[in-house]
Amino acid sequence: MTGANEADSADRADRRPIAILGLGEAGSAIASGLVAAGALVRGFDPAGIVLPGVANCRDDADASTGCRVVVSLTTAREAAGALAAALPAMPRDAIYADLNTASPGQKATLAALAEKAGLGFADIAIMAPVPGSGLRTPMLASGPAAAQFAACFTGLGANVGVLPGPAGTAAARKLVRSVFYKGMSAAVTEAVRAAEAAGCADWLRENIRQELAGSTPATLDRIERGSRQHAVRRSDEMAAAAEMLRELGVPPRIATASELWLRQLATEQAGG
Repeated sequence: MTGANEADSADRADRRPIAILGLGEAGSAIASGLVAAGALVRGFDPAGIVLPGVANCRDDADASTGCRVVVSLTTAREAAGALAAALPAMPRDAIYADLNTASPGQKATLAALAEKAGLGFADIAIMAPVPGSGLRTPMLASGPAAAQFAACFTGLGANVGVLPGPAGTAAARKLVRSVFYKGMSAAVTEAVRAAEAAGCADWLRENIRQELAGSTPATLDRIERGSRQHAVRRSDEMAAAAEMLRELGVPPRIATASELWLRQLATEQAGG
């Protein structure tokens, strides 16, 4: 009889709402996906955004009241304030999931605040653009309540992978990848802008397309090895590139950063 009571209790708990704090582009898409999956959803956004099927709440605390999971999709700057507002309103067995893009250190601080209040915390990293995928956007979870968050959200159709380790582990995975993706995007943007000024933008765009299309599993090893082996020559090359960009009236932010990084690699290779 005890087992049946426990099952009934868990079933009732599963029917409690999910709160979404922040109904911007990502928050709206995920909230709508939860509604479509049959979840009860409460939401708050300071901009007054209202979504069909989402209970419109007056603030973070109101949205978090009685919820089994509270999802923060505010901004990293507002994350601590949202957590502080939500904690007193949350049931003691609820989970607070921070989906904002923030440093591992900030995620660890938020986890400590949740732990002090006796609540589970999950660090969630969104690993692809949300528009178009919504709730099914790939996510990584870490921290004390990562497994519970994953069980809840995968049961509603989400795509959540669980990583061992404390809060901040998922954030670190996202941000080290961001250095590559956002850095590459910045480099492409700067290069194309310089090519436009030099009158060869179409040629460069096609060259970049061919390089990206022709990448293989060996490409990464070649890039890493070549950067170390030819760091001196390549740093001089990037110094020349930065000088050219200045002549073209294009700020050489990526070119200069590349030169400095290559000079550091050259120093390391020399044992300095």
